[in-house]
Amino acid sequence: MAERKISVNGNAFPLVEEMIRKADILGVKVTKTGNGATVLDAGIGATGSFYAGKCVTEVCLGGLGRANLSMADYGGGLILPSIFVETVYPAVATLGSQFAGWRIKDKEKKFFGMGSGPARALALEPKELYEKIAYEDKASQAVIVIETENTVNNDIVEIVASKCEVRYPSLYAIVAPTSSIVGSVQISGRVVETGIHKLSEVGLDPKKIRHACGVAPVAPVHPSSVKAMGRTNDVILAAGRVYVTVEADEDDNLSEIVTRVPSSSSKDYGKPFHQIFKAAGFDFYKIDPGLFAPAEINISNLKTGKLFHAGKVDADLLKKSFEN
Repeated sequence: MAERKISVNGNAFPLVEEMIRKADILGVKVTKTGNGATVLDAGIGATGSFYAGKCVTEVCLGGLGRANLSMADYGGGLILPSIFVETVYPAVATLGSQFAGWRIKDKEKKFFGMGSGPARALALEPKELYEKIAYEDKASQAVIVIETENTVNNDIVEIVASKCEVRYPSLYAIVAPTSSIVGSVQISGRVVETGIHKLSEVGLDPKKIRHACGVAPVAPVHPSSVKAMGRTNDVILAAGRVYVTVEADEDDNLSEIVTRVPSSSSKDYGKPFHQIFKAAGFDFYKIDPGLFAPAEINISNLKTGKLFHAGKVDADLLKKSFEN
């Protein structure tokens, strides 16, 4: 594995410290577990905020990207908050940090959450992804973001800290359920990550990506976690837009790769995600993984000056997602 160059945990930690200082403004509650870890509740017992969602998005990116909030018109009077994300460390910030690739659960199965953020780079979750991008991190503090409806307890702290090889008081966990403002914002903030992950799955070496940015609407919060999950997936696959710059050779086949990236290239595309998930018996593994992608992708090749484009925003699908 390549030599460590920059620490996602080290760069994210100051952002966490700032969130702690601004907890009241952000709508975040800060507590300590019995074994000394710091927990930032951003949506379970706390109200959270769009501002907190922006902050969590930047933490997820390992401090190597920036997020900004705005409003956008998606047609027919559908005006939604939107999040713009950009990074000059595309592979490390997204695949090496933001990607939700760590399933965290305790022995009694009373806790389940999807772990993302810098701590993954210490735990190497999953290892093959870090080998793919040739990245590793060494830090004395670990920062993890957990999408969950459960409160982080001592057992979860022990699991995460042990895997990251840090002391319990050096672990900082930000938690928010899907059905919360922060959950909705930070999931939309993964629009660039979904694009880069899909590009890597269809044949582009992510290390060739030099810059990436993207924008996606923020889904209205739904009290049902399953329906909230449907909406937060739909805003990306129906209206997420990603732009990447790469240094690629002619034989990298960008003209063919770009057509395979948009969510519309999936055989499962065409219905709101909740309907697709229900038809699959609520089993993610029965859904075509190619569906998890932005609606639109642009690839600019720095070596040739050529621009490749595929996909489009599907306003009708976006509106259908919010009907129930």
